[in-house]
Amino acid sequence: MSLCDVPGIRVGHAQNYDARTGCTVILPESEFIAGVDVRGSAPGSREIELLKPVRLIQKIHAIVLTGGSAFGLDAATGVQQYLEEQNRGFDVGICRIPIVSAAVLFDLYVGNSHIRPDREMGYQAACNAVANNPRMGMVGAGCGATVGKFLGMEKADNGGLGMHSVTIPDEVVIAALVVVNAFGNVYDPETGRCMAGARDEKGRFIHNPIDHIHQWITRFANGTNTTLAVVATNATLSKEECTKVAQMAQDGVARSINPAHTMYDGDIIFAVSTEKTTTPVDTTTIGACAADAVSRATANAIQSSPQ
Repeated sequence: MSLCDVPGIRVGHAQNYDARTGCTVILPESEFIAGVDVRGSAPGSREIELLKPVRLIQKIHAIVLTGGSAFGLDAATGVQQYLEEQNRGFDVGICRIPIVSAAVLFDLYVGNSHIRPDREMGYQAACNAVANNPRMGMVGAGCGATVGKFLGMEKADNGGLGMHSVTIPDEVVIAALVVVNAFGNVYDPETGRCMAGARDEKGRFIHNPIDHIHQWITRFANGTNTTLAVVATNATLSKEECTKVAQMAQDGVARSINPAHTMYDGDIIFAVSTEKTTTPVDTTTIGACAADAVSRATANAIQSSPQ
């Protein structure tokens, strides 16, 4: 199961394994309606203000999720270059301007902090985009992801990139791609079992993060985490409806990560509609399915990454 189960979407990754960083690009066949919800308190982003329902731009042409913290936003420029070469973008008369929304996570503590996703890597990720079986685990934006950092990096586990999809009647598909780079531990949404996170001296998971967070908070560098996600559906939604779906999808983060949406996470979820079916579906139904897809994609990210 993947984000590409939604017809009309391709996903591409590019990464530097030695530097432990990378980026992931989500491309529609032409463009899609999008909304966004920012829940974490340390976000890094590009072109998300225009996703608000009252803004002029109604459709965007790509989403980039990237490592490298604020430096990694340069990857979106490479995706913009790729789209311009395809003559795709918002028509302003003298040219077309590709609208590329992007969000970053912090992975500078692993690998080489002086090598970050750049224009070239973003362009390569766009060129690598496929519609069938995109990879999961420590690839793309998930290459340098880690989780359970409330006791410091030395006790953290690997995060990663995961996907999941849900199909409801009349061939309506709701899918999620999640990059898990969380301050908190990750839990199986079905069983409640801790899958990855901070460990004690004997290698056992610390099951009560709240009891231990105060030991590290005073020494913790701001904004060194973040869970990023893209939720997609082939149902036809407006910008307002996409925004609501993104808000509801954040529940999936809270179900699978504890604690979530902290002052040290920049959690952002995009929701997009490819408008491939006119089957009427209640927004609440899509949002509920999106939250389920996000929680399961989070678990799949951990299952697909070495621990």
